[in-house]
Amino acid sequence: MKLLVVDDSSTMRRIIKNTLARLGYKDVLEGADGVEGWAAIDSNPDVDMLITDWNMPEMNGLDLVIKVRADDRFKDLPIIMVTTEGGKTEVITALKAGVNNYIVKPFTPQILKEKLGAVMGVEV
Repeated sequence: MKLLVVDDSSTMRRIIKNTLARLGYKDVLEGADGVEGWAAIDSNPDVDMLITDWNMPEMNGLDLVIKVRADDRFKDLPIIMVTTEGGKTEVITALKAGVNNYIVKPFTPQILKEKLGAVMGVEV
């Protein structure tokens, strides 16, 4: 299974990648903003899940989600948004844009594990 992690914080990308590795996910691509994230997913259409931040330079996570969902290749791609934006309005906006699940930073590895399982329909 191939995952794509997009976050402008290299520390957050490392935390997510390390958590994913402990859960058995070794094939993890990354991007520092929505532009890099789009380039990674566009050139790797076999990505099985996108985990993205919201607030990033160049192209934010919400715009990335909208762009991904507009491409028929990725209409069913599971997407988890990991962000500091925890307000009800933001969550609803992200879900309407096509996010499958939502994690508010800071989070624990257990939360990421639970959200992955929920999105994938399996126990991780």
